[in-house]
Amino acid sequence: MPSFKDLIIQGIPNELPAKRDYKPEVSHAPKRKDILSDEEKVLALKNALRYFPKGWHKELASEFAEELKKYGRIYMYRFQPEYEMYARPISEYPGKCEQARAIMVMIQNNLDPAVAQHPDELITYGGNGAVFQNWAQYLLTMQYLAEMSDEQTLHMYSGHPMGLFPSHKDAPRVVVTNGMTIPNYSKPDDWEKMNALGVSQYGQMTAGSYMYIGPQGIVHGTTITVLNALRKVGKEPNSGALFVTAGLGGMSGAQPKAGNIAGCISVTAEVNTTASRKRFEQGWVDELISDMDELVARVKKAQANQETVSIAYEGNIVEVWETFDQEDIYIDLGSDQTSLHNPWAGGYYPVDVSYEAANVMMANEPDRFKELVQETLRRHANAVNKHTAKGTYFFDYGNAFLLEASRAGADVMNPNPTIGREFKYPSYVQDIMGPMCFDYGFGPFRWVCTSGKPEDLAFTDQLASDVLSEIAVTAPSEISQQMEDNIRWIKAAGENKMVVGSQARILYADSEGRIKIASAFNKAITEGKIGPVVLGRDHHDVSGTDSPYRETSNIYDGSQFTADMAIQNVIGDSFRGATWVSIHNGGGVGWGEVINGGFGMLLDGTADADRRLENMLLYDVNNGIARRSWARNEPAMFAIKREMERTPGLKITLPEIVDEDFRGLV
Repeated sequence: MPSFKDLIIQGIPNELPAKRDYKPEVSHAPKRKDILSDEEKVLALKNALRYFPKGWHKELASEFAEELKKYGRIYMYRFQPEYEMYARPISEYPGKCEQARAIMVMIQNNLDPAVAQHPDELITYGGNGAVFQNWAQYLLTMQYLAEMSDEQTLHMYSGHPMGLFPSHKDAPRVVVTNGMTIPNYSKPDDWEKMNALGVSQYGQMTAGSYMYIGPQGIVHGTTITVLNALRKVGKEPNSGALFVTAGLGGMSGAQPKAGNIAGCISVTAEVNTTASRKRFEQGWVDELISDMDELVARVKKAQANQETVSIAYEGNIVEVWETFDQEDIYIDLGSDQTSLHNPWAGGYYPVDVSYEAANVMMANEPDRFKELVQETLRRHANAVNKHTAKGTYFFDYGNAFLLEASRAGADVMNPNPTIGREFKYPSYVQDIMGPMCFDYGFGPFRWVCTSGKPEDLAFTDQLASDVLSEIAVTAPSEISQQMEDNIRWIKAAGENKMVVGSQARILYADSEGRIKIASAFNKAITEGKIGPVVLGRDHHDVSGTDSPYRETSNIYDGSQFTADMAIQNVIGDSFRGATWVSIHNGGGVGWGEVINGGFGMLLDGTADADRRLENMLLYDVNNGIARRSWARNEPAMFAIKREMERTPGLKITLPEIVDEDFRGLV
């Protein structure tokens, strides 16, 4: 029997493997709609078969044609490896290059069934956030990484490994692009067609960049959001405040955990019982309830007793909003984190239709499915409006809820719109994350201990806590709340048992914090106290993403629809020392609605790593602060001026503030 290392080095097998059985016990992606013409289906088969020897084509052609017919995609299930898929210690991977082995760790973590939403379809989260389009791409990519030297770069085209190219030691080892279509071809059906043809994919954000770390990846940001939302409505932690939302698949499983940390009652609706029970078994949600009368009684009891508890309701979120209105249950905070960037292919489900029936309708009656989804969105918005009239604070959580509701004709538009404020309700970035975090340079810095040892993660937690506590002593008052929240978070991180898959952590930090924490890690690696560490971040960060309805929704100079920042970010990171970089069309608000980029960096204890981390992390954050400063965001102007004072060679164009009202001139 070949070893794990032998199987990685082999890539596409030398002999055609046996056909694999479909695994009904695994959460599978819904069938995609039949969008290709007969001629295009032939092309899709030809595209798939080019990965394999000609002698296999006859047998595989009929099998792949059946996959395309049954699932709307060619996943090549036959080539899914039989070995267990999880992030092994870095020493267990073959290879000539430590950086390449680190990337293999991260790829396998993204596909770990404990982490991934639809692992057999190579989808990590969001319903369509893919690492690869098919299993042949996975096998080839791992083979290339195993043979790569530190003077080569692997170029990834939407999951397809185009090949290894000569480069140099300071170049990225991998460059990833996902879904980078010509702008006029960024409609949802364009994605459906290109993905079915096997020529493009939706990388989401951290799915297609190999940097997803399970729901923990968004827990801290969600905690900050909920904490500050509670502050906005004058509620203290553990006071019985109620937060109502939806979505437990993938990263939205973070919501109940964040509610617990913030000290409120949370009700998160989820129509897919496989997802809700997975989150319950993993400890991300405290209680499961499928009966509405039971839910009403439980929430009333929790409010009366001022409990902190997370409840998953196995049903449609619209039922919750409408019933709580009828039962006069007061909702303090409301939002939604279903995958509405993907409304017609499993991201959002119509009310009064079972999950199973909806999946059939989605594939066989797509027009009827769309009609019912839009009808549900109108009901959803109407119910939310009734609660906000009573005082509920509702915010869009960047999942395109308000955008898709508006397209459905729901009552969500601002009667007195201003630039960037066309909706009745704010984006959480507009009210909280933008002015309080991103403008000051605070965002979701993360790291992964590639040894796989929990004790390494605990050691890094302590190092990060020590570094932040030291910085906080001299930090200006403008960022004292951010420092306090983050120190509290990292000190309690281990207690909250958030690790799913790799030994990873997330922490909101600015460039000073990121650089000093990373330097402390690299020193500890040099001294042999911990193994190598991968640094990264969510694309949902200060610099990484241009998204007018989320990350850049608090940009009001008209540039929120441009993507210069994200493109500059990935280019700038690539020559400043990133181990790998990625840039995607898509992400959490939809194909054609956002451009987002990310990076990964291996710390291996060397002086080279010290040089790279300082150079790259400084740029990675301050690129975004500079852009936000130019948009006249006051916190960003403060932050970039402070950075220029302490960083030689940094000189940023600052805006002049105009006080005059020019309305009479136009």
